[in-house]
This record gives sequence, structure tokens and C-alpha cells, in this order.
Amino acid sequence: MPITWAQALAWRMRRHLLDPVGRESVEDVVRRLGAVLAMDESLAELAVRARRTTSRTGELRRALAEGRVIKAFAFRGSMHYLSPEDGGAYLALRAAGRQWELPSWREFYRLEPRDWPAFRETVRDALVDGPLTIAELGAVVTGHRRYRHLRPVFDEGAGTLIKPLSWQGDLSFGTPRDGRHTFRRLDTNPCWQGVPDLDDAGRHAVRQYFRTYGPATFDHVHHWLGDGLSAGRKRINGWLAELEDRLAAVDVEGETAYVVREDVDDLLATTASPAVRLLPGHDQWVMGPGTKDVHVIPPSRRDLVTRKANLVVAGGVVSGTWRATGERVVVEWFAEAGRVPRSALAEEVERIAAILGRPRRLTVRET
Repeated sequence: MPITWAQALAWRMRRHLLDPVGRESVEDVVRRLGAVLAMDESLAELAVRARRTTSRTGELRRALAEGRVIKAFAFRGSMHYLSPEDGGAYLALRAAGRQWELPSWREFYRLEPRDWPAFRETVRDALVDGPLTIAELGAVVTGHRRYRHLRPVFDEGAGTLIKPLSWQGDLSFGTPRDGRHTFRRLDTNPCWQGVPDLDDAGRHAVRQYFRTYGPATFDHVHHWLGDGLSAGRKRINGWLAELEDRLAAVDVEGETAYVVREDVDDLLATTASPAVRLLPGHDQWVMGPGTKDVHVIPPSRRDLVTRKANLVVAGGVVSGTWRATGERVVVEWFAEAGRVPRSALAEEVERIAAILGRPRRLTVRET
């Protein structure tokens, strides 16, 4: 089943709600992408809004407040928005490494593996009346004699100590209060589906990856679930083997890649996309396949992408960068991307300007 990369990326753009732009809810966009990086809230919101035909400022934050999305430490230990239905699968994979059992953790925090069930229960009990800041949580937890030694850890932010509690489904981020993060019990969210069995989580995560980021190679899966979640190469290979009969191999210009079998006919019927999209830095369009994917990112431009440059994507390929300044959107178009699609760029600038809440004119510079 031979196809071109232009076809493959066009199909992926449709799965990413980029061509056509989707009508799905905020929570459905997050669920479709698997995860949305939340280290920069403005970029996270733009990533979601760029995939919706109609949207409003602050809708991602509202979805978090209402429990329709959750925010937790996930891929690469960073904060991500996840869906409460699928998020548990990614957290299960992240917890599989059991980092809290490493000698360095045990020595630094003076918590043995046998201590963690009681510690987790203490944290959950501290959050029973509602979200707390890290300082407030620390005050309650270290009020217990057995955890008094952790007071300096909480005074310094406790970022690393909190992560395993997130991975195991004990807590997630609440809405910020006075500019400070808060944490809430996950099991108080009525949408939360819990942390599933590890193997069930792994098979689900692999299948969902191929449905959103396919056609993809097994190396792509290892990037997403291995490099991203530390799930372990042996486990991932096992899940891939178990799903072998549910995947179909396709020849993409001589390279073997895979999709879920039920998506094959739709993929083969897809034609190349002329769509131009302006996306934020560190968008899932590039984070999902990885910045080393030469079919999405020209190798000579990888540094720009890893440094969080806003992306101009044409036909699925990163073809430039953009920035909003004053009353203009300035596009730096890559010379190797060929002719500048000015009409399509102008239409997309108008769409993104509406999202940003201010009319802006297009300026193009070829680099």
C-alpha cells in the first residue's frame, strides 16, 4: 500500500483537527492529542484554540476548573493537560519506572517504598476539603511527626516529590490562586476514570498514538512513550507485538510505517493538503512525532523548533516561524519551503488574529 508523505501528513492533519479545523470541545481536542504541554499557558491555550472553529479566551482554564480536563506531571516530567478519561493511561506508564524506589530518592527524602502507601494517604487526606497550594499542603503533611523532616523540601517547592503523587493518580493541579499553583485530589473529579492496569494502559496508549500520529514507525512510539514517559523499551515492544494484528503496514515513499487497521481505507483515500496553519511553539504537531522527524521538520531548522519558535505548517511540514508584534504577524518563511503561499497565509493570519483578539496584518520575510 504505497502512499506519499504528503498524503500521510494530510491524513495526520485531519486527525489533529487542523484540516479541516475541528468543531470538537476543548476536552475532546485534548483527548485527541493525548497531551498538551502546559508549561506556558498561553501556548497551551493557542494549541487548543487553533484546532477549533469557534473558541473563547480562558476556555482551557475553565475546562480545568470544571474537571473536563486535568493538569498533571506527565511527559518528560513536565506539566501537561490530559483528558480525565485517557489521562490515567499516560500516568500509569509514567509511574511504571517507580522512580521513588531509586536509592537516590530513598536517601534524599528518607522515604522507603513501604512508606509510600501511608504517605500517599496522608496527602490525599490533606486535600479532602479542597485544593491547597504547595505551602499549605506542606504545612498539613509535615504536621505529622513522621513527615516533619520533609518541611525543607516543601519550603523549596517539593516539585520532584509531588510528581509521583501525580503519576499514581493521587492529585493533579487545581486552578491557580493568586498566581500560585494549587493541587487537588484527582478522585474528587467526577470525570476522572482512574489509573488503569499497566498493560491495559500501554496497549491503549499505543493504539491512540497510531490513530492520531500515524502513519508512524515503531521508533516514533518509543519516542512518545519511552523517551516521553519512561515506559521502558521491553514493555513497549511487548505492547506492539500484542497489537500486531490490529495494525497495518503502509509504504510511505519506501519507509514502512503503521496505522490502525480500521484507518487504512481513509488514509489511502486522502490527498495532499494545501492547508497553512500557524501553531504555537512546542505544539503537539512536532512534539508527538519528535523534533528529529525529518518529514515534519527540516533538519536544519530543528534548533528553532526546540527553542519554542511558533510554527508555520504548510501541508504538514514546518515551513517557517511566526511572531505577533504590534499590529502585524511577521512570518519568517524558509527558503527551502519554496514559493510563499501568500493568500493561504493571509487567511490563516486573519483566523489567528481573531483568536489573539486583535486585527493584524501579514508581513513575510524569506529566510
